[in-house]
Amino acid sequence: MLIENAMVLAAGLGTRLRPITDTMPKPLVPIAGKPMIDHVLDLLVAAGIKTVAVNVHHFADRMEAHLHARAAPAIRISDERAALMNSGGGLAKGLAHLDPGPVLVMNADLFWIGEPEGRSNLARLAETFDPARMDMLLLCVDLDRTTGHDGKKDFSLQADGQLVRYAEGLPQPVVYAGAIAMMSTLFDDAPKDAFNLNIYFDKAIAAGRLYGLMLEGEWITVGTPDAIGMAEAQFARLAERA
Repeated sequence: MLIENAMVLAAGLGTRLRPITDTMPKPLVPIAGKPMIDHVLDLLVAAGIKTVAVNVHHFADRMEAHLHARAAPAIRISDERAALMNSGGGLAKGLAHLDPGPVLVMNADLFWIGEPEGRSNLARLAETFDPARMDMLLLCVDLDRTTGHDGKKDFSLQADGQLVRYAEGLPQPVVYAGAIAMMSTLFDDAPKDAFNLNIYFDKAIAAGRLYGLMLEGEWITVGTPDAIGMAEAQFARLAERA
């Protein structure tokens, strides 16, 4: 499926990354010489995304200035200065800035490196997404291909590609890698106040319509100051193998 619109969730306070985020927004923290959100936006552009809505709250003015300085993609700001909307509420508000239709959703602090040449994870996500069978298709990763993750297992990937919540003993535990393919209309009935995106994950699981696709490459998350060094080291290891 052709997907040209995306939403990046970037409004969080980054409290676990303090004291760094006392003076700058988390998405602008540099990893390997580039702000985290630029790693994310570059992945989206490479996958053919033309327009991206980005929500802002913490150091919102700095976020806007940085985003509007980019040549691509076209950026539309979803302003959460007045109140944070949590992951689900932020997504619902941000989708209103995009044309209705298929959309990719990403977190501003989760990305990956080392994709096989010519095999974009996001392009594969768009190609695999089938709204006739799926409410959401989540990009997932094996725990042993994560950098900076706390070890939590999110889902179990079933043989048919469906996802269920992970419980001890279930097969193929995976971590949600922070990217989704979905139809924007899924959120037409979303609450107008703050809510967690997990509500929609659980609704899709109950309907048998939450699916997963395995990430190729190495997944990086930067939640704490210690994780910055881990991420930098992973970039260095990949450069050595190149």
